[in-house]
Amino acid sequence: MSSSPPVPLTLEGASCLHQMFRFRWHGWSKLDCFRQRQIAAEAAELFSKLESAPANARSKRSAIYSQLGHKGDLLLLHFRDSFEELNQVELDLARLELSEFLEIQSSYLSVVELGLYESTAKTYQALNEEGKAPYSPEWNQAIAEVVERQKAAMATRLHPAIPDSKYICFYPMDRKRGETLNWYTLPFAERQRMMHEHGLVGRRHAEHVKQIISGSIGFDDWEWGVDLFADDPVAFKRLIYEMRFDEVSAIYAAFGTFYLAIRVPVTSLAQLLGISEGG
Repeated sequence: MSSSPPVPLTLEGASCLHQMFRFRWHGWSKLDCFRQRQIAAEAAELFSKLESAPANARSKRSAIYSQLGHKGDLLLLHFRDSFEELNQVELDLARLELSEFLEIQSSYLSVVELGLYESTAKTYQALNEEGKAPYSPEWNQAIAEVVERQKAAMATRLHPAIPDSKYICFYPMDRKRGETLNWYTLPFAERQRMMHEHGLVGRRHAEHVKQIISGSIGFDDWEWGVDLFADDPVAFKRLIYEMRFDEVSAIYAAFGTFYLAIRVPVTSLAQLLGISEGG
């Protein structure tokens, strides 16, 4: 591997946007119930379209979550096939009357990513043995073929539907690039070993926690976004706590803000907005 590129291959899939909003409850409370219902009905109609996946599309999905804590009130999650489609979602939401009561607190842009450390090592070794020089036309063609085969095999993971789990935990993260600890200067084999051990922890919790990892290098302020889905929020704590003890997290990980929220069906939007059934 010494003569091979240090960069592992990755597969990219669905485009992903997280939106975190604070709701202007004071202004909302000044509206009469009839106007509240009108605005909520318009929003529910759009959310129903955004949430549903057309039969001929891979990842036309969105979800509404109610945030816990001081960081905001709503978290909206969107998976689409392109950034252009995500931009259209933003525009459609901004045109709602409800948007007058939504104050953006944060957002996160990324693409679903699968890292291929083990496949990369095998591929690079095979190409070296065949005498193909890194980045030569023959090398590039072989890499492209490997990536296409892997994309086909991993299509459902690259273009996932948002799990129906009750809770979501989202956080961004980096690998450290300091003067003494720098993930990107470690030998490929060392990074491969640590990522393999890291993955084993996630697999031990797979029965209770669904993970979707997205890459954001060049798109947002952190390098990756992590979405965890579960019906019991304590499952997040157990998974993340155990991961803190593996080498790659204990030494080379840096974490951003954590967001925890509860899934809200579109049919419960009026209730979320405090509109009484008999009002």
